[in-house]
This record gives sequence, C-alpha cells and structure tokens, in this order.
Amino acid sequence: MNCFLVLRILGALSLFLSATLLTPIPFSLFYQDGAAWAFIEASAICFGFGLLLFRSFSSRQEISVRDGFAVVTLGWSLFALLGALPFLLSGAIPSYLDACFETMSGFTTTGATILTHIEALPESILLWRAMTHWLGGMGIIVLSLAILPMLGVGGMQLFKAEVPGPTADRLKPRIQDTAKLLWEVYLLLTVAEVALLMVGGLSFLDSLCHAFATLATGGFSTRDASVAAYNSAYIDCVITLFMFLAGVNFALHYYALRGKVSGFWKSEEFRIYLFLVLGATGVLVFFNQGTVYASFFDNIRYSVFQVTSIITTTGFGTADYEQWPLITQYVLVSLMFVGGCAGSTAGGIKVARILLLFKHAHVQLYRLIHPRAVRLVKLGDRPVDRDVMQAILGFFALFIGTFVAASLLLSLAGMDLVSAGAAAIATLGNIGPGLGSVGPTDNYAHVSTFGKMILTGCMLLGRLELFTVMVLFFPSFWRR
Repeated sequence: MNCFLVLRILGALSLFLSATLLTPIPFSLFYQDGAAWAFIEASAICFGFGLLLFRSFSSRQEISVRDGFAVVTLGWSLFALLGALPFLLSGAIPSYLDACFETMSGFTTTGATILTHIEALPESILLWRAMTHWLGGMGIIVLSLAILPMLGVGGMQLFKAEVPGPTADRLKPRIQDTAKLLWEVYLLLTVAEVALLMVGGLSFLDSLCHAFATLATGGFSTRDASVAAYNSAYIDCVITLFMFLAGVNFALHYYALRGKVSGFWKSEEFRIYLFLVLGATGVLVFFNQGTVYASFFDNIRYSVFQVTSIITTTGFGTADYEQWPLITQYVLVSLMFVGGCAGSTAGGIKVARILLLFKHAHVQLYRLIHPRAVRLVKLGDRPVDRDVMQAILGFFALFIGTFVAASLLLSLAGMDLVSAGAAAIATLGNIGPGLGSVGPTDNYAHVSTFGKMILTGCMLLGRLELFTVMVLFFPSFWRR
C-alpha cells in the first residue's frame, strides 16, 4: 500500500471538510446562536491538519485497489473524528466520545442519537448535524472525486469501494463525470423536497435539515419527537415520497430525468422493492386497523410512513411502533435487514442481494431434483456472474455473523437481549431507532462507553458494507 498517497488524499479530504464547516456560520450569525466561533475553530483545525498532510506527502503513483480501501475506511473515520469538533467546541455535546458517536451516526446516515433535548441545540449545530447526513448520503469520496480534481489520481477504485450495492454503475466513462451526475440528481431531489416542505409550512431551516436527512436516508430531525412533532399529513406524505425515492437506485433517477421512465419498471429490483413496501404496508394496515387506529386514513398514513422509513433505513418516526401488535414489529424488524435498493443512499443488506439469495436457493433446490439441469441465477434478463454471486453469499454471511457478534457484545455491555439485538441491526443497517431501550421514542444516551464504541464500529461497517473495512484486518493486505 502506498502510505504517502493515502495520507495525501486524507489531507485533501480534511481540507474539503474545513470548507464545509464554514457553511453553518451564516446561519449562526442570522440566528445569533453563539456557535459561530466553534465552526471557525473547527474549520481552522481541519485546515491545518489537512494542509500538513497534503503538503508533507506526495506521490505520483496511480491509486491501487488496496489504497482505495484504505482511503475510504480511514477517510470516513477521519471525518467522524474531525466532524465532531463543532459539537464539542460549542458545548452542545461535552463528551468527545458522544460527539464522535453522533457524527459517525450522521456521516454513515444511521440517525442513532445520544441527544436527549434536540430542540435546545443552536440552529447552526442542527444544520451541521443534518449536513453530516447529506454529505455522507451519496458518499464523501464520490463527492471529493467530483469537486477535487487536484487529487490527480485514478478514481474507479474509490468508487467501487464506496458506492453501495453489489456492483457500481458507471453512467459515464470517467469517474468524475459519474460522480457529478449522481450529485446533480441528489441535489435536484433535495431542492425539490425543500420547496415542498416549505409549502407545507416548515421554516427554511427545518425544511433544509429534513430534506438533507431524507435524501440521505439518515433520520436526524430538528425536533425531539421527529416528524411526529409537526402532526401534518402533508408533511408525512412529502417525506414518505422522498424517502421512497432515496431508497431507489440513483442510476434509475438519472435515466428517468433523461426520459427513460420505463427503466423503473424494467428493473426487477425496483419491482421487488415496491412490492415489499406495499406488502408490508398492507400487513401493518390490516393488524393496526381497529386495534391501534380507528381511522382508516390515519392507519394508512402512519403505516406507510413507518414501513418506508424502516426499509429505506431513514429512521424518521411519526408513531411509537412498539405499541403496535407484535406481528407488525416483526415485519418492521425484518425490513431492517433488507434495506433499500443497490445504488441508493439506503443501508441494509439491499433488495438486490436478498433477491439473488432467494434465486440462488431456488436454483440449488431445482438441481437436487434435476442434477443434470443447467440453471443460471439471473437479475432481470442478465445472468449474474459467479464472482458476484460468491461475493453476495460472503457478504450475507459476514453481515449475519457481525450482527450476532455485536448483539453478544452489547449484551455483555449491560443491554437486555431485545435492545442489544435491535441496537446491533439498527446501527449495522444504518437505521437508527430499534426496539426496547433504543426504540422510536428513546435514544442511545444510556448506552455504556463500551457499547457506544461497538455501535460506532457497526455504523462504519454497515455504511461501507463490511468488506471495505474488514479487508484492512487481514495481514496479507499490508504485505507487498
């Protein structure tokens, strides 16, 4: 691995972060919330650290696959460590560990919070908290490739290591062009949601923060009660729509904007994703009608919002689903494992992987009956490469193994079995709220120091889809 090149890129990323830390300052001055100096100091620290790395190390070599894995994992960790500075310096979160937990939750679009009184935070801190979502949603590395050509190195390795899903779509021949297109779509959807939320009566700041959190499928709200605080069917509908869109492969959005709307229905993964949302909503509506909600309209409103929020791993809440029938909670927990589509900002295992796993199982059963038959696993009309299928099987095994290990460690940290398992999948799947002591009306403030460290690791593993992080722990990775 070219350590000098990796350190130089990390320095460039720190310089980029120092610039983004200046964005909340106008809001701080407008609201006179007293947090402007915290952002100035944090930006200065990031700038100094980034400049030191960028100037001290140089390399003209092309970035390798190993370098790409290291940059993504270390870059994400660095952003969490440095992005925590405004929380710490402003006094919003006095503990650096808690500040790092909150920031990692933001950049990984998890939405798990240790804050107990969100509405007491300065407005600029609320904006920065939401910005960590928005920046992390499509990928800090992809963003950097789009606007930091000064890196002067190849980018496909970074793109493959960062973009969620079994494969990385290349919409254009050059990686920088691909990144720009993805971010243009991302920005367009964000602007559209901000406008629609303002029409619904939300302030510009609240609209911006919720749009950032929605398109990134993050879930950080500016209110203690999350979206439920607004008690507006219109706001619920707007956020539900954009959560659903954020859970779709962004390549499909790009093609739709170019007039190829039929691409949505041609995508088998999208059809299954839509079926899961509608099917799960139907189950919740059936069991909630009369027992939880007397009004059929309210039943549909809250059920579809919660299903979309969970399957897209956004984590917004408009209802305390722990008060719903037990079977509906099982449905929601199952959706936590599934997640959104590949190529979206959602977390989880991804619909494409789940679909291919079931298809692979079906082929294996068919071969037991017809040993000489030749059956291929297909996604749509295209056969799935054997290497891709093996990677999916390996990912699934690692995901379940990590979930079990994290649950056991959290139990050792003092959490009850339900809360431990829910916290593990809620952070590994980048969802946020879970069940038990980390349910939709609770937070992670009570979790022990050891537990928070485990959950922070789960957030990073989940956001970078396990392989990118775990490969760094293989001794052979560091050998020539």
